[in-house]
Amino acid sequence: MDKASTDDTLRLILDTVDRFVDQHIPAEELRRRDRDHAPPFDLMPALGAAGLLGLPFPEAYGGQTLPWSIVTRVEERLGYRASMLGTLYDTTVCFGGMSLMTYGTEAQRADLLPKMIRGEAMFALALTEPGAGSDAGGIQTRAKKVDGGWRVTGRKTWSSNAKQATYMVTPCRTDPDATAHRGITMMLIPPDAEGVAMTELQKIGNAGLTSWDIGLDEVFVPDADVMGEVNRGFYNLMSTLHYARAGLAASAVGQAQRAVDIAIEHAQTRVQFGQPLGGFQAVRHRLADMQMRVDQARLMTYHLADLISAGEPCRREAAQAKVIATETLLDVANDGMQILASAGYAAESDMQRIWRDARLYTFGEGTNEIQRDIIAKELGL
Repeated sequence: MDKASTDDTLRLILDTVDRFVDQHIPAEELRRRDRDHAPPFDLMPALGAAGLLGLPFPEAYGGQTLPWSIVTRVEERLGYRASMLGTLYDTTVCFGGMSLMTYGTEAQRADLLPKMIRGEAMFALALTEPGAGSDAGGIQTRAKKVDGGWRVTGRKTWSSNAKQATYMVTPCRTDPDATAHRGITMMLIPPDAEGVAMTELQKIGNAGLTSWDIGLDEVFVPDADVMGEVNRGFYNLMSTLHYARAGLAASAVGQAQRAVDIAIEHAQTRVQFGQPLGGFQAVRHRLADMQMRVDQARLMTYHLADLISAGEPCRREAAQAKVIATETLLDVANDGMQILASAGYAAESDMQRIWRDARLYTFGEGTNEIQRDIIAKELGL
């Protein structure tokens, strides 16, 4: 696809995103859902009908075979306009769709990708355990081989949207003698399978996500629901995380830009000591710094998207984008709260929602400390 065609396609798709948000989850509806803790699971079929869930996937499955650079712009726009929908979009497309594309079987892709693209199937990543988070090699959930499949026993926690998912993408230790990153296998487990017990976890933000503690007691997983090569699951998981980090970075950039725009509008209209707040150097310089940081994060995120689109290695760039974008969001949301002061602290303020939500992202999907360690290793340190 040449640049002119890509630009035209992007404009049409972003127009579709804007129309979708205006119709289904405008600002007041977004505030209501945040207040009522009502995630937009019900909007997934409409999102699929709008053609937005199939952007990077082959036409053979009902997708559009578009480059990741376009997906990134959609994720950024959703982050700006309706962040809770953007987060659900990211988990569905990245944890579900790209995992299937990267290491799922052809039978799994043929069955599940068309359903996901239509908004009829959702996915969750059941990775974190009480003793394994950033250290994915510490996974203790066990899968024992039995006739026709596996029996899985263990516990997962802080799994987003697990109960509402069609399948949980679940890493399990299949070689009891292996240690660290070895001997792990990825499996698809439906949340309503016999032996699965779930308890919802309460959070201070991100009302667009539900979070679950999951008990797995001798859960049967047929061989057909094993994803990728047995005992190579850790490497399969690592092969898709750059998509998730790219999606998170793009959403964070969108949310950060929204925080800056809210702060600018307040600075232009709030009058103190006979002039708008934006007339004070301390405020205007802070706003300038906020916008510069968002632009830097956007450039890094777009660079990562270009690498993914080109099929280039991007482990370091994915970690960099995740760190830069999420820390930018956290900082500009905090600065925005300071500029708005009591107006930002009010329950009806969009700034306080962004501020609460932002706190998750620097440790979600791999802490930023771990991302820095990845960057250092990629630099040969």
